[in-house]
Amino acid sequence: MSLFLTRLPIWKRTVDQRLVRIDYRSLINKGGPQQAPSTYPHVVSANGTPPQQELAIPVESADSRTPKRLINFDKPLKPFSSFLVDKFGREHNYLRISITEKCNLRCLYCMPAEGVTLSPTRELLTTAEIVILASLFVSQGVTKIRLTGGEPTVRRDILFLMEQLGSLRQHGLKEICLTTNGITLHRHLDKMIAWGLTNINISLDTLDPHLFQIMTRRNGFSAVMKNIDQVLERNALGAGIKFKINCVVMRNTNNREILDFVEFVRNRAVEVRFLEYLPFDGNKWAEGKMMPFAEMLDLVKEHYPTIEKVPDHVNDTGKSFRIPGFIGQIAFVTSITDHFCGSCNRLRLMNDGNLKVCLFGNAEVSLRDLLRKYNNGEPLGQEDLDYWKTEALSGSLGSGMMKMELLDMIKAAVGKKAAKHAGLGVLENMKNRPMILIGG
Repeated sequence: MSLFLTRLPIWKRTVDQRLVRIDYRSLINKGGPQQAPSTYPHVVSANGTPPQQELAIPVESADSRTPKRLINFDKPLKPFSSFLVDKFGREHNYLRISITEKCNLRCLYCMPAEGVTLSPTRELLTTAEIVILASLFVSQGVTKIRLTGGEPTVRRDILFLMEQLGSLRQHGLKEICLTTNGITLHRHLDKMIAWGLTNINISLDTLDPHLFQIMTRRNGFSAVMKNIDQVLERNALGAGIKFKINCVVMRNTNNREILDFVEFVRNRAVEVRFLEYLPFDGNKWAEGKMMPFAEMLDLVKEHYPTIEKVPDHVNDTGKSFRIPGFIGQIAFVTSITDHFCGSCNRLRLMNDGNLKVCLFGNAEVSLRDLLRKYNNGEPLGQEDLDYWKTEALSGSLGSGMMKMELLDMIKAAVGKKAAKHAGLGVLENMKNRPMILIGG
C-alpha cells in the first residue's frame, strides 16, 4: 500500500488537457500510511530544473504514471508581434486583467473610505469578451496573464475563466497568475491549480489581527493565514506555484512589522514583497506616509547583516534579497523611488474593457466598444465564445476587419506609452482611477 501511494499521481491529465485531482487522502483515510506523495507529476522537468522554470506538461501513456513525451512551453511558438512593441523597443508580453470591481475588503490604500460606485453590468466585459481579448493578446505574443480585481475570487465564474485561460497554454501562454487578498482562496484553490494556475500573490499588510481589521476595515485575518498555509502545503506536495505575499508599507501604520515579515520567511517557502505606498484617487496618499526602499533595506540590513542580493530577471518589478539559512526571501517593489519603467512589459485590461498601458497613466482606450461594434453594439455572450475565440487565435477575426481594428487600436495605445511615469510632485496630483478599479 505504501509503494502504491507514493507512486499515485495527485493530478491526472485528461484527453482535453485538463488536470484532474486524484483524491489520495481518501485512500489514506481508509487505512493507508500517513505519507503524501513528494511530487506532482502534472509538471515534469526533463533536466531536473524546478517546474516553473521549464513549464513542461506530460502527455500520458496508457500508464498515467509514466509520461512518454513533453510539451515544452518555454519554446517560442512564433515571432513577437509588432503590435505589442512600443517606440522604445519594450515588448509587452504580460497582460493584467481586472475581472471584477467588487471586493470583500476595504483596504486603506486601495478603496476610498466612501467606497466606489460600481459600474452597470452592461458596461463591464462579459466572460466571453474577456476570453476573446485574452486570446487575441496571446496570439500576438503575450505569455503571462494575471487575474486581478477588485478581488478576483469573488467572481462567480472564476473557474470557467481559469479553464479558458488554461486552454491558451497550447497557443503560447506560459503563466496564469492570480492576485488575491486570500480571504476565499480555499474555495477554488485545487481546481484552479488543476486548470493551470502557476502564480499566486496574496496581499497581506500586517501580521497583527487587530491592525488587519483597521487596515482592511473588515475581519478575515485568520482566513488569510489559513489560505497561505494551504498554498504552502500544495507546494510541499510539488504543485510548483510561484508564491509571493505583497505588503504595502505605510509609515506610522505597519512599517514596524517589516522585520516581523522578514522572520516570516525564515521557515516558509515564500517571497514577501515590500511595496512602496502609491498615490491613487481616494487613498489620501501623502509623501510622509511613504517609506522609501532605501530606508526599508537599511532597516533590514541593520538586523540581518548577511543579507545578499538575488539576481533579478529583466522584467522583474521587485529587487529580491535572501538571508543565508532562510527558506524564503524578500523583495522590494520600488515604483516611486527607483522605478523600473525601462523594462516594463505590462499592459492592463480594465473590467470595463479599457486598455491602460501604464499604471500611472490616465490615457485609456476602449476595446469593449470596438469589440461590440461588430455585434450591433451588444455584449458578446457564451454563444459567441467558441467562434470568436478560435478566430482570435487563428488568422482573421470574422472578415478580418474586427481583428485588425483591435490590433491597430492596441498598437496605437502601446506606441504612445511614455518612457517612464511622472515623478513625485506630479504623480500624486494626476487624475487616475482608484486602485480598486485598476487591479494593481
